[in-house]
Amino acid sequence: MNRYTLDDFLASTSETDRGQGLFEFETERMLEVNLNGSVWIKMGAMVAYNGSVRFTREGILDQGIGNLFKKSISGEGCRLTKAEGAGRVYLADSAKKITVLTLQSEAIYVNGNDVLAFETSLSNKIHMMKRLTGVLAGGLFNVRLEGTGLLAITSHYDPLTLRVSPGQPVFTDPNATVAWSGNLQPDLKTDVSFKTFLGRGSGESFQMKFEGDGFVVVQPYEEVAMQHGA
Repeated sequence: MNRYTLDDFLASTSETDRGQGLFEFETERMLEVNLNGSVWIKMGAMVAYNGSVRFTREGILDQGIGNLFKKSISGEGCRLTKAEGAGRVYLADSAKKITVLTLQSEAIYVNGNDVLAFETSLSNKIHMMKRLTGVLAGGLFNVRLEGTGLLAITSHYDPLTLRVSPGQPVFTDPNATVAWSGNLQPDLKTDVSFKTFLGRGSGESFQMKFEGDGFVVVQPYEEVAMQHGA
């Protein structure tokens, strides 16, 4: 139990300028955006701001009608707001841990619910996995981010990155999968048996299968509602 005088509390919790640039960590679960221009942020992630900042919900023509259509039918979590102007914007998402990545003419797939913020220099497109079984696994819709710029993603607790090598596939729980390298195209592996329908299966009837040369990021938490904007 933490007990402070008021002065001590203000001193220990006050915002601190760490000189980290556009995306600055206030804590591992709170991100400060030193805005001078525009960035995309996850809708609902802004917890405070100061300065002259305008927030505009992503429009029909921002990423194309096809991308908007995929968002509307998926109901997934990557609904975006553009923050524009000059000031400081503070972001958080359900107290999840934040990781900032620097993409350098690279691509990465991220679970839609785990995208917190990214520079407008990065393109984003909804990716639809081909197999309909992905709907049951909660892993059908993800976001491909590509280009050069900063990207902030979130995870429950500390993420773990697993290497995917030729001939050595990696299998993950869709509800624990955060991101993977842009050159990989995962498949859905099913293990549905009579015991599964009787409720006597292992509970891991659907997995994502990653093959090739790349990486996949998982979290120590099964976020069941991650693709439904919950």
